Amino acid sequence: MSYELLQTIDSPEQLRALERQQLDPLARELREFVLESVSQTGGHLSSNLGTVELTIALHYVFNTPDDRIVWDVGHQSYPHKILTGRRQEMSGLRQYGGLSGFPKRSESPYDAFGTAHSSTSISAALGMAVASRNAGINRQHIAVIGDGAMSAGMAFEAMNNAGVTPDVNLLVVLNDNDMSISPPVGALNRYLARLLSGQFYATAKNMGKAVLQHMPPVLELARRFEEHAKGMIMPATLFEEFGFNYVGPIDGHDLNALLPTLQNLRELGGLQFLHVVTKKGQGYKLAEADPVLYHGPGKFDPEVGIQTSKSPSKTTFTQVFGQWLCDMAQADERLVGITPAMREGSGLVEFEKRFPQRYFDVGIAEQHAVTFAAGIACEGQKPVVAIYSTFLQRGYDQLIHDVALQNLDVTFALDRAGLVGADGATHAGNYDIAYLRCVPNMVIATPSDENEARLLLTTCFQFAGPSAVRYPRGSGVGAKVTSDLSSVEIGKAVVRRQGKRLALLVFGTLLPAAAKVADELDLTLVDMRFVKPIDESLLLELSKIHDGFVTIEEASVMGGAGSAVMETLNSNGVCLPVLQLGLPDEFIDHGDQNLLRSNVGLDEQGILQSVQKRFGKLFAAVSAA
Repeated sequence: MSYELLQTIDSPEQLRALERQQLDPLARELREFVLESVSQTGGHLSSNLGTVELTIALHYVFNTPDDRIVWDVGHQSYPHKILTGRRQEMSGLRQYGGLSGFPKRSESPYDAFGTAHSSTSISAALGMAVASRNAGINRQHIAVIGDGAMSAGMAFEAMNNAGVTPDVNLLVVLNDNDMSISPPVGALNRYLARLLSGQFYATAKNMGKAVLQHMPPVLELARRFEEHAKGMIMPATLFEEFGFNYVGPIDGHDLNALLPTLQNLRELGGLQFLHVVTKKGQGYKLAEADPVLYHGPGKFDPEVGIQTSKSPSKTTFTQVFGQWLCDMAQADERLVGITPAMREGSGLVEFEKRFPQRYFDVGIAEQHAVTFAAGIACEGQKPVVAIYSTFLQRGYDQLIHDVALQNLDVTFALDRAGLVGADGATHAGNYDIAYLRCVPNMVIATPSDENEARLLLTTCFQFAGPSAVRYPRGSGVGAKVTSDLSSVEIGKAVVRRQGKRLALLVFGTLLPAAAKVADELDLTLVDMRFVKPIDESLLLELSKIHDGFVTIEEASVMGGAGSAVMETLNSNGVCLPVLQLGLPDEFIDHGDQNLLRSNVGLDEQGILQSVQKRFGKLFAAVSAA
């Protein structure tokens, strides 16, 4: 495709210079460009195909970047990136040194707020609106939020706050791509949306209130009539109770509906709520038919679609967890599986099919997920919360107050621990060891391969208290996974290789890289298995026959597993040099996982060089002897 119109657009200012009749062909070109780009790089597809017209309309109507647009989650912002001067950089999307897959303030002035976690947009946009009001600046602030993100309490907390915040311009655009476009979303509803968002309706409404305020019974009757009349054709009442003027639902792929409605809402200002209905995968039949499959695909041929690999691939840690969950549920009827809107990502698809009465997707509500699990545990059942490491951060207070403080039997399966690759810093699970290790009653397990993951999941599930098993995105070394439900002793490490001088203490899946270093330098290699409780007796035993320790973890060095080793030695009066290897005190951008590990010295070569640099004199003395 030649992209005759699209290639002329390097900024929204150029977009706003187009004639109205040029916008529909531009939308076709933009949708095709999104499909072509994502098929070559991988990334989020279905959601971005669904926001093409909405993105064009927002930038056409509003004076961006002076008017602020905040994209909730941000995985639907590719059309926004393309129209704001980053079209030619899309070939490097989500690759090392290339564009982020999410809005990023340092990347463009059009990215008003960095997003990647859900349900933050209304809070951020409201904060911006207050700041603009305080500074005497008249601008618009738009939060684009999906229907899934509206399931999180934070979105409603922000709307509740907005309803009592005077003199702010805030437009919330609900991008509803879950429900089908029902009959009311047609010519009649387009007319109603334009009418309800227009100045005439607003003026008449306000004038009626002014006249009727001297007749309270009649005013109340009119108010109730208006609410119920609108409620018969649209779900307005809830949002209007928060103080917003509700408009919609309208077809989010119809520029004839979007443009005049947005123009009217821009003129009205104040608190406005626009409900648009879009279709995930719009314009690409394969993605329309299976938006979940095409949510975040890798590279593929758009003409053929995503093809299932015929060659067997390594089992991922997520798959290991999914199989274990089904096996354990079969063995223990008390098991309950919980996920905050990550059924596919966390590996619960088969579990839902086999145990529907024990499966709970609570929506994008991590805080609720944790306390919900705590309530289940109170009654003697055994909840397993399948959650990404980075998302458990959102339920941290609940983990401490509702689970650990009461010492409740909740098992957390922490997927995506450590570096995650293309999703970058916003999704990396780098901090779980540090933030969990300081919580009393917690058990923290760090499996080194796929079979260890199954062993430690069983172990932690059988433990009568709060526990967490962290494992990375993707596959490991390809270890054969047993089919039984064996367990190990909690807090006990395993010496995998007996060597001399130094002991490499490995927490997690960096064990294979460390093993090669241990072989080359003839060092002791220990699979620590647990961060908490740590194997204190083994550490003290090893300290008597070694000259130093090297701790290795794919997690934050600050407060991490290495810190636990040093604290243990210090509390026992052991003075021994400890080299801590892990993730540095910085946010690590997106890129290939192996490349990122190499960059921070957590591959075989990096570990070897760090050990030789720190303990070079020790090896030299041994050689001289």
